[in-house]
Amino acid sequence: MDVCLLFLAAFIPGVHSLGNDNSVVAASSFGAHIYRPVLRPLDVLPLIGTYTVTNPRGELCVKATLGAQYIVIIKKKSWFFNLDPLRVHVSGSCRRESAVLSLTLPDHAASLQFTFKKEKNQFHVTKLTASLSPRPVCFGCANKTYLGSVSHGKLFAASYGRSFRCKSTNVLQTSSEMSIKLVFLQMQAFGVPGGHYGEVDECLADYNQRIIPIILWAVAVGLLMIALLTFLLLKENRTGGYERL
Repeated sequence: MDVCLLFLAAFIPGVHSLGNDNSVVAASSFGAHIYRPVLRPLDVLPLIGTYTVTNPRGELCVKATLGAQYIVIIKKKSWFFNLDPLRVHVSGSCRRESAVLSLTLPDHAASLQFTFKKEKNQFHVTKLTASLSPRPVCFGCANKTYLGSVSHGKLFAASYGRSFRCKSTNVLQTSSEMSIKLVFLQMQAFGVPGGHYGEVDECLADYNQRIIPIILWAVAVGLLMIALLTFLLLKENRTGGYERL
């Protein structure tokens, strides 16, 4: 059955074959295959990939581990596409105070680009740019490319020589129609000695998830101690109020 489908996709214009990641390879009238992502209505956790960029001397200058998901709004409904690490082409550049990490799918069907900046003893992402050219979600719908970006003063900031890590989910709205969800994010720029991440600067969401239960536990213990002391004091006062006959 798969062989027949591939034969039809190769020789009959307009027939599509599905890859392992449910993406589409569309056969043009000239027989050239064009990769097109497929938007899905279900929100599924994306696969995690690790991507690196080296400087002209061959030294690792950017390392990023993450799972990425595109969220597209079409007629007030959310559609999802997960970036497949096995299909990603990694490119980029490294300079003294700036660096770029670009993740691109075949035929430029999707891209994700991080622009890093080094400032004093800290690095951060100054811009995230995204694009997606999916297969239309309905027959007869026009092809459309979704473009967007996020410019932030200090996005994913960490001290130089350390790595930024965020286990919590980050959802960044790049346009009115598209958002990017990043999961299990860790990155380091402008030097990754030995190819290993440095000590971690965690994101605020992770810090809150870690510290809030501790605070709540401490408050609960404090209230319990106050209640116990109050009970003992009241009991002692009542006992001291009695006179012997």
